[in-house]
Amino acid sequence: MKRGWLSLLIAMTFLAGCSQDSDLDKGSAAPSSEMANQEAGMPADMPDDFNFVVRFGYGDVTKNEINTFQGTVTKDLITKGTATAHLKFTPNEMREIYGKMREIHIMAPKKFTKSQNCSMSPSNEDEWTVTVDGKTESFSWTDRNCELSDDAIALLELRNFIQSIVNAKEAYQALPAAEGGYD
Repeated sequence: MKRGWLSLLIAMTFLAGCSQDSDLDKGSAAPSSEMANQEAGMPADMPDDFNFVVRFGYGDVTKNEINTFQGTVTKDLITKGTATAHLKFTPNEMREIYGKMREIHIMAPKKFTKSQNCSMSPSNEDEWTVTVDGKTESFSWTDRNCELSDDAIALLELRNFIQSIVNAKEAYQALPAAEGGYD
C-alpha cells in the first residue's frame, strides 16, 4: 500500500511540473517584456529625470555630443575644432527617444565585443550615459574589431535616430560646416 501511495505522489508531482511547464508555454507565467523593462529600470511612462548624453566620433576623437543634461549639442568640425549650440528636445521628442531606449532595454547589461579577427582604423566610438528613474548607466562601444554585436547595432541605430532629430533643429543647422576628414 505504501508503494502505491508513493507511486501516486511521484505521479502527481510529475503532473504538477508538466502543468506548470505548459502554463509557461502559453505565456501565463512567463515574464513579460513589461516585467523585463521594469527589471531593467525602464518604467512605462518616461520619468521626470530621464536624460542622456552620447559622445561619438572616430577613434579617440569623440567630439560630437548630444547632451540633454545640459541642453547642448556639440559638432566636430574636424580641422576647425568644435562648435556647441543650445538645443532642447520637445517633450514629444524626448518621449519618442525614451520609447526607443526602452525597446532596446538600454539600462540592461550589454555585450559589445563580437569578434577580434580584424582591426579597422579609423573606427567609430560611442560613449553613453543614461539616467532613468534615479539610476544612471554608462557604457561605450566601438567598431574597431570590424563586427558589431546586436547591442552595438541597436545603439548605433538609436544614435542615428537621435542625430536625425538634431539635424532638423535650427540650432544645429546654424553651426559651421566641418572641414577636413579623418584617415
